Amino acid sequence: MNEAVAVASEIWSELKRYVNTVDRDEAAETIVSILIDNDCDVDDIKDTFKGEPDIKRALTAYLDNDKTYEDEEDDAEEEEDYHADDWEN
Repeated sequence: MNEAVAVASEIWSELKRYVNTVDRDEAAETIVSILIDNDCDVDDIKDTFKGEPDIKRALTAYLDNDKTYEDEEDDAEEEEDYHADDWEN
């Protein structure tokens, strides 16, 4: 687990009660954005915040809007397929 993600989780757990319910989605989006911008792994964020529905929604929204993340996954799959074809002959 990434230490930055663990610290962010502790901070979120302590401070979310001070954030109005209507503002929690935006606060969660900010947490997710900061973690992603600082190269934290998506899987680490998912694992660390698995009991936090606000963070889960924010991460899902971020990934849905972030085409570069999807493109990287697609590129990796295409590279795997390309290399697999080379070995079949």
